[in-house]
Amino acid sequence: MLRRTLLGLMASAGVVAGILPLATPAMAQYPDRPLTIIVPWGAGGGTDATARIIGSLLEKELGQPVNVTNRTGGSGVVGHSAIAEAEADGYTLGIATVEIGMMHWQGLTNLTWEAYTPLALMNEDAAGVQVSADSEYENLEGLLEAIKSSPAGTFRASGTGQGGIWHLAIAGMLNDKGIDPALVSWVPSEGAAPGLQDLVAGGVGIVPCSLVEARSLIDAGRVKSLAVMSPDRSELFPDVPTLKEAAGSDWQIGAWRGIVGPKGLPEDVAAKLTEALKTVYDSEEYRGFMEKQGFGVRWAPAAEFGDFMDKSNKALGETMKAVGLAK
Repeated sequence: MLRRTLLGLMASAGVVAGILPLATPAMAQYPDRPLTIIVPWGAGGGTDATARIIGSLLEKELGQPVNVTNRTGGSGVVGHSAIAEAEADGYTLGIATVEIGMMHWQGLTNLTWEAYTPLALMNEDAAGVQVSADSEYENLEGLLEAIKSSPAGTFRASGTGQGGIWHLAIAGMLNDKGIDPALVSWVPSEGAAPGLQDLVAGGVGIVPCSLVEARSLIDAGRVKSLAVMSPDRSELFPDVPTLKEAAGSDWQIGAWRGIVGPKGLPEDVAAKLTEALKTVYDSEEYRGFMEKQGFGVRWAPAAEFGDFMDKSNKALGETMKAVGLAK
């Protein structure tokens, strides 16, 4: 009896041993459970919409549900912190935004882009230089010369709050051209839309928001754009010159969004995610959605996205120091 029992146990162990090698690869397959994408901004906004289309398409590529959750507060600090503090296993990702290169300079957090594993840049809406359609300035050089030779406060600009992305856009442009940013008074607003309405009404003379945000007024012939602050011309408005073409400036800035993970993601997991995100980026569904929303698209894989964030961080810091917004 004892001999039969021992033989039975050994046989069972052999069966289990034979099964385990087959089970291990399946258990180790990534991903084998749902993922989460953290959005540092509120539901219904542009970043939320971008994250949700990426998440829905990523599900098809990874074969697992991708849940999108909003973690708001602290001017983006709460959500960006939640991404950085998540377990680095590939199951919690986040959509990082341009503010990650601004918040620490403002003294809001110690977080920088180095707290993440860059996976893919998916979107950028470059700043433009918008003036009213009846403005006397037909090109950027003329506008810059007028700013340079006029008393401080002669020109007023708007499009976001004090120290926001579009405020830094015009300040950085002026600083790059050797013009004191303080010569242009900044009028805080709740965003580009009210800033553009103020422009049309004559309350301000410049709105350095994205061309996407100014699109309807440009199409209606009420606003014109003198330049776009990107390396390439806009697909929406190919006749608008780049800042380099219009004024010989290398300054570039835009509102961007990209997918990141916590620092320390395993290389194979990060590589798989970047590959899947490239398929998402190239898909007709993603391109069609972004075009319908009026959002720009820009691709940069992991390493290039890291370099992009590094350069953005340094440029924003330099500009914020120049205009007294850095702490």
